[in-house]
Amino acid sequence: MRLLTVIGARPQFIKAAPFSAVFRQQHKEILVHTGQHYDANMSDVFFNELGIPKPEYNLGVGSGNHGVQTGRMLEKIEELLLCEKPDGMLVYGDTNSTLAGALAASKLHIPVFHIEAGLRSFNMIMPEEQNRILTDHISTILSCPTQTAVDNLAREGITKGVHNTGDVMYDAVLYNIEIAKSRFSWDKLISDMHVLEGSVLNLTAKNYYLATVHRAENTDDKRRLCAIFEAFSEMDMPVLMPIHPRTRKLILQYDIIPTNVILIEPVGYLPMLMLTSNAKKVLTDSGGLQKEAWMLETPCVTIREQTEWIETLECGWNVLVHVNKEDILNKAMNTKPDINKRGNPFGDGHAAEKIVEVLKDYK
Repeated sequence: MRLLTVIGARPQFIKAAPFSAVFRQQHKEILVHTGQHYDANMSDVFFNELGIPKPEYNLGVGSGNHGVQTGRMLEKIEELLLCEKPDGMLVYGDTNSTLAGALAASKLHIPVFHIEAGLRSFNMIMPEEQNRILTDHISTILSCPTQTAVDNLAREGITKGVHNTGDVMYDAVLYNIEIAKSRFSWDKLISDMHVLEGSVLNLTAKNYYLATVHRAENTDDKRRLCAIFEAFSEMDMPVLMPIHPRTRKLILQYDIIPTNVILIEPVGYLPMLMLTSNAKKVLTDSGGLQKEAWMLETPCVTIREQTEWIETLECGWNVLVHVNKEDILNKAMNTKPDINKRGNPFGDGHAAEKIVEVLKDYK
């Protein structure tokens, strides 16, 4: 089989690593990086760390409004499809890169294979929700990470080509956390950080919160972003925050002065696994990080009012908040998970092999 795979953002790089390693043993993959995440700290570092093959094409699309960014991707991906004539288009997740790749292939009657299909937050304001729903409805093979995702698709009338394969991100976490532990002592982890504000001199394991904030619903709303940083300022421990370039820009624009927050440059995947594993709790609006926290048995507070990963909410391992100072503080400092109860809805760590088998049978 000859696939064209489109990736463009951090979570997709992580998911691509285990799949590509298995798929390329017997098949041909043409990797296309749209350039949606183009900063070296958000892109190149993941290819280097995870051993992802160098993309055959880098479209260099960069940032822009949704319509502009998606349109540029759609145009360039269509050109590649006409040139390469693959057997199928493989896309991951719910970014603009995902939708552009799926649309370009579908219009040319090329089968679309969607990894991480069936997720729903039921919040149509989110661009990610729009992208994942549209992609699912034009996909030929839908690889679901959980039974919940399968059920979501069935409610929308999608049952053909649906497979519960488990989660490729679980494959990646299980494999890479062991590499991270062997590579990074705590002292090395701290010394490698590029600190923008605050100090990591007295930072110790399990005595900090790890935070990421990047979703437009939080960053583009000055009231919400101010409330988040006000909550961080009153936490009982320091908040370590690898800061997204766009979030950093908006903090300056809104004249927010973070206190009790250690701002650092974005870190690679392996250091991030270690920071997640060693945090007291994770505070995030990221879909991927709340799931990685669950996989590493670190409690999580999701700074959103809904999540596509409802499995993580079981037994208090992940909790949702109203985005105001009081609720964030209350949930972060007072919610405790039931440490005796954790199911395993994300599979057995061999999702990549199962997806390849599904695609082989389709061919």
